[in-house]
Amino acid sequence: MPNYTEAYIQYLVHFHAERDYFECHEVMEEYWKEHPEDPCSEACVGLIQVAVSLYHQRRGNRAGAVKMLASSLQRFKDEQLELLGIDAAEFRLRLQARLRELDNADFVYTDLDIPLQDEALNAVCRDAAAQAQAEWGQPSNLNDTYLIHKHTLRDRSGVVAERELQKQRRMERRSTGDGV
Repeated sequence: MPNYTEAYIQYLVHFHAERDYFECHEVMEEYWKEHPEDPCSEACVGLIQVAVSLYHQRRGNRAGAVKMLASSLQRFKDEQLELLGIDAAEFRLRLQARLRELDNADFVYTDLDIPLQDEALNAVCRDAAAQAQAEWGQPSNLNDTYLIHKHTLRDRSGVVAERELQKQRRMERRSTGDGV
């Protein structure tokens, strides 16, 4: 089995077991920012966009969902997807089909799975899901308000505190003439 990153495995567990697309975005974005040299960095961005699209789809934001999904399809390179153990051709077909579904006024959200062609990766992810007490392939709990609206309901006190600290530091530097 290729050496898949822990962040990628976490992404897949969030994606397929917990259906927590917001966490998919968080985990993969952090990895991508910390590892710009990764040979699959464009695919990482594409996977972030797929998760964001599904998050939007579930919340009824079809315009945002279409934009993210279309962008992901432009970003994906088959070689990178295959390095990530993904069946590139099947994944593209699923994403294109979802784009067509989103054009339909009667669109009803359903989960989307990433077709993994690496059975060893699939087994590792299923084990990680079981350890997290989540069932691989379970459908989204559409009654879970926190899951559906996580970006508006999560605790942001740490982020707000860090922003305030950085603002104070900038003001101190300006007042002492140590820079902008």
